[in-house]
Amino acid sequence: MEPNINRILESLSPNERKILPHLEEGNVSAICKKSNLDKVSVIRSLEYMKSKGLVDISAKTRKIVDVGVNGALYRKKGLPERRLLSLLDEKKIVRLEDAEKQSGLSEEEFKASLGALKKKAFIELKNGKIILGARKEEISKKSLEEIFLESLPLYHDSLNQEQRYALESLEKRKKIIEIADEKALEIRVTELGKRIIGMGVKSQNLIEQITPEILNKDSLWRGKRFRRYDLSLPVSIIYGGKKHFVNQAIEYGRKVWTELGFQEMSGNLLMSSFWNFDALFTAQDHPVREMQDTFFIDKKEELLDKKIVKNVKESHESGISGSTGWKYKWDEEEAKRLVMRTHTTCLSAQTLAKLSAKELPAKFFAIGKCFRNETVDWSHGFEFNQTEGIVVDRNANFRHLLGYLKAFFAKMGFEKVRFRPGYFPYTEPSVEIDIWHPEKKVWLELGGAGIFRPEVVIPLLGENIPVLAWGPGFDRILMDYYKIKDLRELYKNDITQLRKMKFWMK
Repeated sequence: MEPNINRILESLSPNERKILPHLEEGNVSAICKKSNLDKVSVIRSLEYMKSKGLVDISAKTRKIVDVGVNGALYRKKGLPERRLLSLLDEKKIVRLEDAEKQSGLSEEEFKASLGALKKKAFIELKNGKIILGARKEEISKKSLEEIFLESLPLYHDSLNQEQRYALESLEKRKKIIEIADEKALEIRVTELGKRIIGMGVKSQNLIEQITPEILNKDSLWRGKRFRRYDLSLPVSIIYGGKKHFVNQAIEYGRKVWTELGFQEMSGNLLMSSFWNFDALFTAQDHPVREMQDTFFIDKKEELLDKKIVKNVKESHESGISGSTGWKYKWDEEEAKRLVMRTHTTCLSAQTLAKLSAKELPAKFFAIGKCFRNETVDWSHGFEFNQTEGIVVDRNANFRHLLGYLKAFFAKMGFEKVRFRPGYFPYTEPSVEIDIWHPEKKVWLELGGAGIFRPEVVIPLLGENIPVLAWGPGFDRILMDYYKIKDLRELYKNDITQLRKMKFWMK
């Protein structure tokens, strides 16, 4: 079927019209130069012209020879042998050790220069001296290597015999030459394309796009012609701007907790051991306080609230409200040591210390970054997000705790949750929270929950009131939703992955 030439002419975009006269150049670089368009615009226009049957495009991989790190330096300052020749041209005969110092070359460059000049018979080495044997005109003339270096980049298959000799010589030396594969487009103009080119395409003053001004004023469009658009053509994928998917999920988690009536807690990433451990009734000789588990900072922080410090000390040493404590001498200096917070439960301790009886009942949550000295693998990282929560209520009980957790995880998309009896220094009773990972076919441990012990609550709050508490990991929740099989992928910031990642929607 005979193509409709007029329809094709009316469908050409301004950029297609610009590159049309230059199609027979046959390569993208030449077309860019002739049309004054960038590479992306030219390639996009060629794809559109291919769909119209004006050109055929095929990809071909070619090796391209270019300068390496040292090559770029030598192209600017001169090859090491050129710099050595300049020295010898002045003095004719120079001792080896003096020549190395005066040339300013490294030991490796100096040796390479000697080899290159001896190969060309420009110098002679005798009795520890370098003797120049080349004539003035030979020294002043650029070598094949210098000419080759100046001419780069070049395609490997286009090198002549002299250039191949220079390449072979320079390749033996460190980081002067780099050879890489480059994908090049080969463009062949079809018979239809040649007919269109032969017609001498001129601007037809077509309306390219509809604007509010054109729609509001008849005279701007009535009687004029609009460019034809092929709506069946594939278009480039546009990736809209968006927040990092981890931040999206954190914002969603915040929304869930606030909808459940919780207030947000916040605090520093750097905490004193007092708030991170001692206020939570974690003994000062507990294994979690060892260097292999915790990142300690070589500084200390003064403990300002002496009353709470006194209460916590008593809780550790002799117990409180019927407890026997840990039966050891509590060290305030140890409590002052700074750590990268190992959990967000330290925020719960600080919040309890600020609460008054008039504010009860109260519910608080946090979602924040924590740090552990862990071996990194698919399910563990040395930094992770944790979601923390406490409910301070005289009428709260263990069933309420499980109810809050089930409600949160259901809203996060997890119906399959289980609770196992667990142990934590600061809660009793305690449970471990697991969610089912369908890809790995295993239960993933997210963290713990329980009711704060009197040894935690009384020193901070002043009386023993039920405090429901939890602190499951948040990152493993993200892994399931985003179908990520390795925790490390959450933070590797692969731009392709980030563009394709779906929005958090539940």
